[in-house]
Amino acid sequence: MAYAKIGVEARSGLLATDRAKVMAIRIAIIVVMLALWEGASHSGLFFKDVIPSIATLAAALVRLLSGSPFYANLLVTAGEIAAAMAIGSVFGIAVGLLLGANPFLARTYEPYIYYFGPTPKIIFFSVLIMLYGVGPGSKIAMGAISCFFPIALSTLAGMREINPVLIRVGKSFSARPRHMVFKILMPAMRVPMITGIRLGLGVAIIGTLLAETKLSNKGLGYMVIQSYNRFDMPTMYALIIVVVSIAVLLNVLIERWSRSNSSDNLGSLA
Repeated sequence: MAYAKIGVEARSGLLATDRAKVMAIRIAIIVVMLALWEGASHSGLFFKDVIPSIATLAAALVRLLSGSPFYANLLVTAGEIAAAMAIGSVFGIAVGLLLGANPFLARTYEPYIYYFGPTPKIIFFSVLIMLYGVGPGSKIAMGAISCFFPIALSTLAGMREINPVLIRVGKSFSARPRHMVFKILMPAMRVPMITGIRLGLGVAIIGTLLAETKLSNKGLGYMVIQSYNRFDMPTMYALIIVVVSIAVLLNVLIERWSRSNSSDNLGSLA
């Protein structure tokens, strides 16, 4: 018993050391990148303000976050991304479940998902404008189409990794279709499905913002392209920093929710 306790403590110590090393490396990378950026801004190799100094960026970021127009445009973009993720996730998970449960449908339609998945979705934007207009609808559709494919493919991959015993157990208890989906299938493929949602979130943000830069009068993408047109590089970079920070924060929240959900499932099994 004592040896087991010592082994657990040793492993915990090694994990803590590894986490500290990983965090130190991450911080070092950020510091090096900031140093390179600052050096480039003072090197004279670029036109003025193409690469502003860190102090200039910080001042632009403070001005941006202090103004009300930023928050109004943030709400527009956040609403579009949330709607796009909701639509893309529902259809992506549904299609993944359907193809995973029916081998014939998978053989018939799965190639189309693989073929259209890597296609740049921006080429469909003109069609979406004709269908949904220049308002938020076309941006939401753009984000939904973008996130649909990784979510559908990840769900389909998760369906193929499910232990057939779980499905047979559900059928033996005459489980209804919705119980099979929500009580057996989705918990069993939680990891690949959440991976797909994380990937889908990234491309939904890209698709929505890209659509806003093309044709819009509101949203963070609109603010980015307007800053570029005015050659206000500090504000443009500040907006990019904000968008990247939001994307990172959302991914961290999804990852922590996934871990807590996994811990709860393990606890319930124990």
